[in-house]
Amino acid sequence: MNNNDAQLKEIVRQKYSEIALQDKETNQSSCCGAGGCSTEVYNIMSDDYTTLEGYNPDADLGLGCGLPTQFAKIQKGDTVIDLGSGAGNDCFIARAETGETGKVIGIDFTPEMIDKARANAEKRGFNNVEFRQGDIEKMPVTSNVADVIVSNCVLNLVPNKDGVFKEIYRVLKPGGHFSISDVVLVGDLPKGLQNDAEMYAGCVAGAIQKQVYLELIQQNGFKNITLQKEKPIIIPDDILKNYLNEEELSQFKKGTTGIFSITVYAEKPGCVPGGGCC
Repeated sequence: MNNNDAQLKEIVRQKYSEIALQDKETNQSSCCGAGGCSTEVYNIMSDDYTTLEGYNPDADLGLGCGLPTQFAKIQKGDTVIDLGSGAGNDCFIARAETGETGKVIGIDFTPEMIDKARANAEKRGFNNVEFRQGDIEKMPVTSNVADVIVSNCVLNLVPNKDGVFKEIYRVLKPGGHFSISDVVLVGDLPKGLQNDAEMYAGCVAGAIQKQVYLELIQQNGFKNITLQKEKPIIIPDDILKNYLNEEELSQFKKGTTGIFSITVYAEKPGCVPGGGCC
């Protein structure tokens, strides 16, 4: 890992340690919990979870950018892994899908988030949901164990996205699949947004081009790649003004750059050469 990547990861770790202690309203009115809060909109990033079975308000920090569990095709008895599990919200919804016979593992590299998630699980007596502290570029999980992997607005925070997709491939069982919500770009971000470390921790500056993102998935051997959902993310002017001057703001709003939340589904092939099943 180069110094710049290490620095960015440390920024994210520090920011999400703070976010773990913030209230949901603060996180929702900012960009993934980072950056000056907006007075213009109530909720920039996330979809409404509240009607989903397994939803728990204590575990919802308002940081997501989609509802990957809604699209994840989780079956009873599945082993599900959530990358960047935060306070446990997606894990608890996944548990409602996989049931008592299944298993859910949340991975997060922020100790404060792990503590919060474990407390939430304990409070509810969930003995088939566990939280492991670790890096999603090097998951603390053996190979070929997960039926389903979900992740919600997390990969864009990781400098080495290719490394994460390689790990997802390793950890999924042959024939397993993922459904991941994330933030991507179409067109080039203004330099002010691109270079600001706080916006990196707030999802947007760490995002890559949508086409590059989809190509990474393909290059790592996944098949049946499907865009399950796509929606534009509108960052309000009162946040953008922290990073752009008036002229840059005007150009940005007139330009062809878009920031999108996407949910992508893909499968690990059921039989791969050298995998012992052919």
